[in-house]
Amino acid sequence: MPFMKSSKTITISGKTLNIEDVQRLIPELENDILRKDRIIHEYKSVHDTYRQKIRELEEQLLFFQAECDKLRSVLEQTTVSATTPYKCLSQKSSAEMLVDDLQNKTALSNVKYNNITSNRSKKVAVSAEPALFGKGEEGSVLQHHPKSTTGGHYILREGEKGNTFFVINSGSVRITQQMEDEIEPREIRIMGPGDFFGEKALLGEQIRTANVIAMNPGVEVLTLDRVSFLNLIGDLEALKRDYGDNERRRTHKEKRHPSNELLNRERCAMMNELKDLQLKHLKRIATLGVGGFGRVELVCINNDKSRTFALKAMKKKHIVDTKQQEHIFSERNILFDLNSDWIVNLYKTFRDSKYVYMLLEACLGGELWTTLRDHGHFDEFTARFYIACVLEALDYIHSKNIIYRDLKPENCLITSSGYIKLVDFGFAKRLASGRKTWTFCGTPEYVSPEIILNKGHDRSADLWSVGIFTCELLLGRPPFQAADPMKTYTLILKGVDALDIPNKRMGKAATTFVKKLCKDNPAERLGIGIAGINDIRKNRWFMGFDWEGLRSRTAKPPLIPRIENASDHRNFDDYEVDNDIPPDEFSGWDEGF
Repeated sequence: MPFMKSSKTITISGKTLNIEDVQRLIPELENDILRKDRIIHEYKSVHDTYRQKIRELEEQLLFFQAECDKLRSVLEQTTVSATTPYKCLSQKSSAEMLVDDLQNKTALSNVKYNNITSNRSKKVAVSAEPALFGKGEEGSVLQHHPKSTTGGHYILREGEKGNTFFVINSGSVRITQQMEDEIEPREIRIMGPGDFFGEKALLGEQIRTANVIAMNPGVEVLTLDRVSFLNLIGDLEALKRDYGDNERRRTHKEKRHPSNELLNRERCAMMNELKDLQLKHLKRIATLGVGGFGRVELVCINNDKSRTFALKAMKKKHIVDTKQQEHIFSERNILFDLNSDWIVNLYKTFRDSKYVYMLLEACLGGELWTTLRDHGHFDEFTARFYIACVLEALDYIHSKNIIYRDLKPENCLITSSGYIKLVDFGFAKRLASGRKTWTFCGTPEYVSPEIILNKGHDRSADLWSVGIFTCELLLGRPPFQAADPMKTYTLILKGVDALDIPNKRMGKAATTFVKKLCKDNPAERLGIGIAGINDIRKNRWFMGFDWEGLRSRTAKPPLIPRIENASDHRNFDDYEVDNDIPPDEFSGWDEGF
């Protein structure tokens, strides 16, 4: 026993002590405890004092940092001097600079910029500082950071971070913007006195979306940093302008797909040929897939097996029971609107009392998931090819303001040539740029953190899925996987940093690639910036990849499926004939399907 007691002794933990001795020790122990309590209290008091001093120093530091930022925002803009028509700032006396500054502010206060009233302009002008930019010539003085004089000086560069707003006081600037697949930036517009640029930096968009280049003989601008602007003005609505960047990039993207016109003609010809086709004309060859919704059958028309299709039959009663009517109609409408080599074509739809049907293009190479299962996992060369195909599909889908939300190997079909096409758009949704949606959907292993936390999501959720997809192809399994979906979500919320990567299957470059795609903050994910998917194409992991060969279908796929004819279904698993006939459903939700 740990504690025993007799009349004169006490045993504690095997030691026998005299009770009188213990009683004499108790006051000493109490005094020691009180003394240590006082010491602890004194240390706590000193600790609190230092914490208060630290808080005061932090406040002072923030104040000085803000002041330094204001000074830096001015100094950074006085990088180069103006040419002949303008005197260099460094060549003026303090009095001359003060007079010029006051003149600049007075002139600015009388200008009305893009619906900003003159009073508000005065408020801007009070904090503005002049900076000169120009093409260097003999006799000019380069200030602070000398730059090349061969050509116009760059006031802003596309893609760099910034927090400064500019108003042109005199001279002109040329605005250029880089378009995908164009070597040289495209000239967008010319700006002159009274125009302003860089206001998106004041709106919180720190990445510059265009180049601004000074034109001869020079340009003088007034600058304003974000902190000063917010302190003085606060309301940024008057500075919001639509430069047409999104529309210009959208138009350019459409021009990047010259094959779409041919695809559209071929598809229209097929749909025109099938316009009178009836369900009774389709003959089943084999089952390609089975799910809770129904089945996918390989079919031909009137026993002509030289040309086959995939017929997706979905049980109407099951759709109603699971409240998927909207998703089914959305899938139909979206697939009819999409026209890409990277997406399975929808040719026609049918309906009867038990099913709704989609007649789709048949991809006889089977599901990528089946190939992955048979191989165990892919090497980086193989995975990179399939991921590139998926990126081309997502790039096209996103350009149409559609989010996919169901990327996984099961939804990637292999064509006879070995390329990938996306299928199953049941979770796809139209979503305007800048908007979010809150629908909880997707495969548990692929769901992004913002979907789990119901924070709203956009196309960045697809980028997260690309990272998970990459892991599954390289590892042979999804990185976040558990028997219960809730446990899977818990693993996802721990983030990719908790994963055991890199490893022997997944190298450092691939790991870095995945971590950039699977950032917890959707706004930080690779591919969400102004360049979109192109930023992913430029990632180190894709170094040397033949994107043009991929788009033109001249790049050799890593695996070519064995297909002997149009009715060869060897690349799909075998399924038994379904003898379970579903009940009729007459609610009418499928009217117009």
